[in-house]
Amino acid sequence: MVVITGASSGIGKATALAFAREGASLMLAARRKSALDDTVGACEELGASATAVEVDVTDADAVDGLADAAVRRFGSLDVWVNNAGVTIFSPFLQMPPEDLRRVLDVNVLGCVNGARAALPWMREQGSGVLINVASAVVDAPPPYVSAYAMSKAAVRSLSASLRGELLLEDLPEVRVCTVLPGTVDTPLFGEAANRTGRGVRPMPPVNAPQRIARAIVRTARSPRREVRAGAGSHLVAMMSERAPGLTERLMARKADRQHFSRRRAAEDTEGNLYEPSERAEDGKVTGGWGGRRHTVQRGVAMAAAVGITGALLLRRRRRRAERRSR
Repeated sequence: MVVITGASSGIGKATALAFAREGASLMLAARRKSALDDTVGACEELGASATAVEVDVTDADAVDGLADAAVRRFGSLDVWVNNAGVTIFSPFLQMPPEDLRRVLDVNVLGCVNGARAALPWMREQGSGVLINVASAVVDAPPPYVSAYAMSKAAVRSLSASLRGELLLEDLPEVRVCTVLPGTVDTPLFGEAANRTGRGVRPMPPVNAPQRIARAIVRTARSPRREVRAGAGSHLVAMMSERAPGLTERLMARKADRQHFSRRRAAEDTEGNLYEPSERAEDGKVTGGWGGRRHTVQRGVAMAAAVGITGALLLRRRRRRAERRSR
């Protein structure tokens, strides 16, 4: 049986449908019951048993209740996917402290609450897989997403620490995994809080949510400590490891040109930070950014990025060699 938070749209909804195709029993959670009901209906059409539970993951008691309800209904808790998340686009000094805190509450404490709810049942069973959805931004955080990048780095660290505890407790069949997606075509960018004064769009290459969902299902079936999912995730990690300063500069320039449009935003918005969005399109799997359609463009962009990175690294090595020879 599988529990998924943030299952009303985007990666969470795509993951619910992917597990449904595998015949899993599902307990699906999010803040917006109407959108959750749509996800449940779609899963049932695929022949799966699914239940919707309206939950704000910042409410620890409600998350505990979600785990208890899952075990009461299905008899076990095999997979828990901590996916719920929000974000804000804002210059750091212009970001209201309460907005930053809300991102950390949802993205970090939401995972903490999920882990505290799921792991006791998994320890009692002697098995289970906890999957925390982080992000490739942990390797090279772009500008104006400091709150989100901080939160996803914390999620990654939480997973690592939990793995150490389970190792010392000799619980090898209780696994904690982190999935780090690249940019994904979801409603997130339309739902996000925005205080940049500019329109926001996903930074290419853009992946289909279904691709990330398949990676999550594979991780549940064959757990690994960290899984990079989608175009861009592996490349960013490689670039950051080999040339961190250069990668930061490239990411900043790329974000300025491709993540934020020249179109002025109408006004600052809190997005769905505090209240779930009521827009019908925000209950969908995709956000309309072309995650499926741009496979060729993604390949070209990736090849270009690899070529540029290789050339820059080669130039750096040559400069170092020249300095040593002097």
